[in-house]
Amino acid sequence: MKITIETPLPGEEDEIIIRMSELDDEVLKTIRRLKDGAGKETMAVYADERIQMIPTKDILYFDATDNHVFAYTKDNCFETRKKLFEIEELLSNSAFLRISKNAIVNIKSIDHLSPEFNGRFIASLRNGEDIIISRGYVPELKKKLGIGR
Repeated sequence: MKITIETPLPGEEDEIIIRMSELDDEVLKTIRRLKDGAGKETMAVYADERIQMIPTKDILYFDATDNHVFAYTKDNCFETRKKLFEIEELLSNSAFLRISKNAIVNIKSIDHLSPEFNGRFIASLRNGEDIIISRGYVPELKKKLGIGR
């Protein structure tokens, strides 16, 4: 694959051109992230009647409960209006990783991991909370952390 980067002339609009014989899933995900502004370092969340922008690096994890998705920081819990799969896709090339059917964790917020029975792990976060990593998600966690086989 060839990548060409050009600086536009003064007055020209920034533009991304993708020229491929076939668009695969990875390229389509990248296009969606660009359109959604995944490069942004903040996320809109809801606190009471307000919409608040918080840095994504401050989010420890996301949890889905009763058709609502919550973003947890060290001191607060905020509701998001996105579905968990949308957040997973939006943050796929970052420190965030799906760890169960209903949770995504910022791996930079993990203090330590403890193996549990049945192949699960417990992630102890820097804020003192413990969250369960389902066994089906453990291999991807190990890969992202560069541990294990």
